[in-house]
Amino acid sequence: MRIVVKVGTSTLTHPTGRMDIRHVETLCKVLSDIKNAGHEIVLVSSGAIGMGVGKLNLPERPSDMPTKQAAAAVGQCELMYVYDKLFNTYNHTVAQILLTGEDLRDDERHRNFSNTVGRLLELGALPVINENDTVSTAEIAVGDNDSLGALVAVSVRADLLIVLSDIEGLYTADPRSCAEAELIPTVYEITPEMRESAGGGGTALSTGGMVTKLIAAEICMKAGTDMVIMNGSKPALIYELLDGNSVGTRFIGKK
Repeated sequence: MRIVVKVGTSTLTHPTGRMDIRHVETLCKVLSDIKNAGHEIVLVSSGAIGMGVGKLNLPERPSDMPTKQAAAAVGQCELMYVYDKLFNTYNHTVAQILLTGEDLRDDERHRNFSNTVGRLLELGALPVINENDTVSTAEIAVGDNDSLGALVAVSVRADLLIVLSDIEGLYTADPRSCAEAELIPTVYEITPEMRESAGGGGTALSTGGMVTKLIAAEICMKAGTDMVIMNGSKPALIYELLDGNSVGTRFIGKK
């Protein structure tokens, strides 16, 4: 299988902005093992701004664009250093790709991107993709790596997009405020009720939320690609998912 894994800031970092070493080490170990089993892995990683906040000892995520870009520049170095070091431990080579929206909108640039990822996978590398937050102000304003993960999954013709989040999956209501909320294991169609129950944004250091994940799911479903939302603090559950067990919420692509 060709699998795109999207990991969010809330999975990679503590609320302080500093790296959650245990989660990141476990994630890299699991992905390396899955790659060893013969699957092709593409990692779409948020976290540059969040990690830059921690590295620069800023009190909170900045609101002005120049400081966001500065934090992204510092954090992206840290992010790739960690991925290179951890994946290299398991004999896997990482490759960094930074995208802007124009890279996916322009036909020639989009084709070049898809070809590059395909060749990297043929060469056995593990592409790590993020928004080019240091130069692309539009991307930072949107702050939506969920949609980026979906667009990447469609572009590289992935069999599955796995979105690692700070929540187990899609619920009938916000489980953080509603004790009666129930996990929805399978979704064949996104309804207005689902959008309404998706609620607002993510954590203080991230900018996503369930709304952006539903948008990503729609992109995947229309293209015939399955997408799964699962808890990023439990990367080992990816094994269960690939074994055919029900994990999180699976959105079924239209075949």
